[in-house]
Amino acid sequence: MRDLAYLSEQQIIRRKKLDKLKLLGINPYPSEEYVVTTTIYNIRKNFTEKETISIAGRLMRLRILGKASFGEIKDHTGCMQIYFTQDHLFLSSNQRIKKEDAYNIFLKKLIDIGDIIGIKGVLFKTKMNEITIHVHQFTLLSKSIRPLPQVKIDRNKKIYDAFSNTEQRYRMRYVDLIVNDHVKEIFLKRTRIIQKIRDFLDDKGYLEVDTPILQSIPGGAIARPFETYHNTLGIPLYLRIANELYLKRLIVGGFHGVYEFSRNFRNEGMDRIHNPEFTVLELYVAYKDYYWMMNFTEKLMKCIWNKFKEKETYHMNFQTPFPRIPILDSIKKYTGFDLIEMEKEELRKVCQKLHIEENIKMSKAKLIENIFEEKCEKNYINPTFIIDYPVEMSPLTKRHRYKKNLSERFELIINGQEIANAYSELNDPVDQLNRLREQIKLSEKNTKDESISLDQDFIRALEFGMPPTAGIGIGIDRLVMLLTQKKSIQEVLLFPQMRPEKKVKK
Repeated sequence: MRDLAYLSEQQIIRRKKLDKLKLLGINPYPSEEYVVTTTIYNIRKNFTEKETISIAGRLMRLRILGKASFGEIKDHTGCMQIYFTQDHLFLSSNQRIKKEDAYNIFLKKLIDIGDIIGIKGVLFKTKMNEITIHVHQFTLLSKSIRPLPQVKIDRNKKIYDAFSNTEQRYRMRYVDLIVNDHVKEIFLKRTRIIQKIRDFLDDKGYLEVDTPILQSIPGGAIARPFETYHNTLGIPLYLRIANELYLKRLIVGGFHGVYEFSRNFRNEGMDRIHNPEFTVLELYVAYKDYYWMMNFTEKLMKCIWNKFKEKETYHMNFQTPFPRIPILDSIKKYTGFDLIEMEKEELRKVCQKLHIEENIKMSKAKLIENIFEEKCEKNYINPTFIIDYPVEMSPLTKRHRYKKNLSERFELIINGQEIANAYSELNDPVDQLNRLREQIKLSEKNTKDESISLDQDFIRALEFGMPPTAGIGIGIDRLVMLLTQKKSIQEVLLFPQMRPEKKVKK
């Protein structure tokens, strides 16, 4: 056993129990398969008196009462009471211990809350009408040598000693999932949301694809990438900031509609709605435009909303069509400033008057974006399309067919934050090349947190001809936040990025 000096008292006690179990001939970590015949959910749904069952799970409660004891076992579907008696309990055949001594490992308190066990037994109901398993055979499957937080719930459903410290919950998500049942429900719901979206898109005949995460050029968005190095190729590579340019290549290649649930990475700031890695659904459909995509998005969002909305969000109005408001009209409404045809220096003065962050390095597009995010975005609770962004803000978007200096772009805002971003995709290779070059010039003067790269192969692909295309990116993490009523993105990510854990001084 390794040095125990820096372990807690409880950890030391459990490690000593581990040694005692081994001396008794019990393997605390057996290799054999344990056969499970049912789940706790199925037992409750299809209860049959005196049925013999076999289940496995984590011991969550244990009361030793002389020759009879009660406990609670938890599997991936729920919790159930279990009952041990000295006369009927024995260990499984792979544990080398006398049958008459089986109950003694409980009397000697060698089994702890948190241990993972397998049990075989008979179902019955107590006088309080509680479904219970009378355990006849017991197998220790994994000894827990670190105690779980003990959450207590009284008869009035009041919770005591909850595992609620935010940093600990995110850092030790495995413990969070064990002791906080509602947390698991968030991630089960997340999976169901993604599956529903996938079914919706598959039903339309669109193809799910995979595109590279490691890219030689970080393109498709204006963001700071994570950089790495490929030893064999001898070149730098970047974790993707977006998969947009690869999906458009597939449209060039002849696919009608393609989508991907893309894990993206951006080496930028962190807050309640931003994490360095995040999930986006990107969809591109040939021969469509942003008007069609708005209608399509309404149908998708209404489908998801009706399936997964929470009672607390009923006040939101998902009646279609969603309002469609030009971004400059929104800014004028909430700030009083008409930004049409304003140049950069005028925009900086507007930011100063509105007490919004600005500096000489910020582009015109960044200044407008800051104004909208600070003064307008929070006002849109019901689903709203903010449309017709200035061309400077949308380097990959077609110019508006009717409105000068604007582009055919929309963002979907719900509950005060951006959920989706969509365009009539720019398919003119000459215009695209010129606009990307202009963006690169601007980014060279900009802050280090934002940059854009010129992907010559993407331009070459456009030169072969890309059909008119509508594209959209939907923030899956933010959509799950909305549908689970969570205010922080960390709540809907199983393992959010965290600062390094502080080392305990020895």
